[in-house]
Amino acid sequence: MKSMVKIATSSVSFFIVRLKLLLLLPLLASCAGYRLGNAKPTTLARVKTIAVPMFANDTQHPKAEVLATSAVSSAVSQDGTFRITNSEHADAILSGRIENIAYSAIRGSRLDTVHPDELSNTVTLTWTLTDSTNPRHILASGASIGISQLFVDPDLQSARNNALPDALERAAEALVSRLANGF
Repeated sequence: MKSMVKIATSSVSFFIVRLKLLLLLPLLASCAGYRLGNAKPTTLARVKTIAVPMFANDTQHPKAEVLATSAVSSAVSQDGTFRITNSEHADAILSGRIENIAYSAIRGSRLDTVHPDELSNTVTLTWTLTDSTNPRHILASGASIGISQLFVDPDLQSARNNALPDALERAAEALVSRLANGF
């Protein structure tokens, strides 16, 4: 009798273990398509290092090309998918251009509708990633937009200068997201 009780309890515990494993299986299968690590586009699979030369500036804003190059280099470094290096050791070269810096009114005063209280700063960067061994081979290209906001104060030029790096950082993050993730 004792041995029959032992067999019955061991078969019940075996059944409970199998039931727990069966319930755990869908949880493990739900993440079957997830992949850890970077998810670079296939065209950029062999690119590990990128050179970022000075961006061109098609606007009248002084030193904007320095701010854009710095923002893109910083965004590439922070993302970690690619490493920054010089042109001689790079797998690809990221060339860019500041196409446009536009300001538009967001909010105006109720008493004076001509002079806005707050402005939006929109920066457009166009860029091309080329193979370092064959510069005619374009790996990726596109345009990235960054937007920031600024309050209008008596020194409007300083307010614009202070808002520009934020817009460039946002455009640089969009650029790097497109390179590193494909979207």
